Amino acid sequence: MGLKADLEADVKKIYSDQWSRRDGRKVPEDVDLKSGNDAVDIEVTILYADLDESTKLVDNYKDWFAAKNYKTFLQCATKIIRSEGGHIRSFDGDRVMGVFFGNTKNTDAVRCGLKINWAVKNIIQPKLKKQYENTKYVMRHVVGIDTSKVMVAKAGIRNSNDLVWIGRSPNHAAKLSALSPDTPTWITDKVYDTMLDKTKIGSDGKNMWQKRQWTAQNNRIVYCSTYWWALA
Repeated sequence: MGLKADLEADVKKIYSDQWSRRDGRKVPEDVDLKSGNDAVDIEVTILYADLDESTKLVDNYKDWFAAKNYKTFLQCATKIIRSEGGHIRSFDGDRVMGVFFGNTKNTDAVRCGLKINWAVKNIIQPKLKKQYENTKYVMRHVVGIDTSKVMVAKAGIRNSNDLVWIGRSPNHAAKLSALSPDTPTWITDKVYDTMLDKTKIGSDGKNMWQKRQWTAQNNRIVYCSTYWWALA
């Protein structure tokens, strides 16, 4: 069978097969899903942490210097995600996706985003400047967070596949992580409305969040913040 016929058969089967779906009791892993039209439905909060202006970084600096900044950012982000109970489910160049599940998933994800902001400004940037005193590079980042029910399935071919997360929260969290790094943590109204007050009110007694209309997404209400949560 040639490639054309092989692909035609694959596409026909995917479109014609019925989905086998079940409610998720935990964040699914690769082994939890079959390669066919098999899916898990689950309520989760998705966090994307993205290194800002990575194109300028690789265009204007040595590759090894860019690689070190990719690695330091992703190292800090992934460890903070895991420390807050999040599950790492995807890397895409200069960004990482974390999945949060459970009764406090919104609070955990938001606290995680605020901690990533602290780590970039108080761990990475000072050590970067100490190691490379003459560099003009300043690391900036954005974290986007949304919550919804998602459908999780497996896509690809044997030995070259991954889980795909279909729903509003993966899409919107990813798009939020492309917004302005001047306010590096962005969350949706659904996250803000259901997270605990400890992630709303700062140590100064003020609301940490600024309300915005997201014009690119039908004026959806979102919130952004410059605050951070210090690591112990």
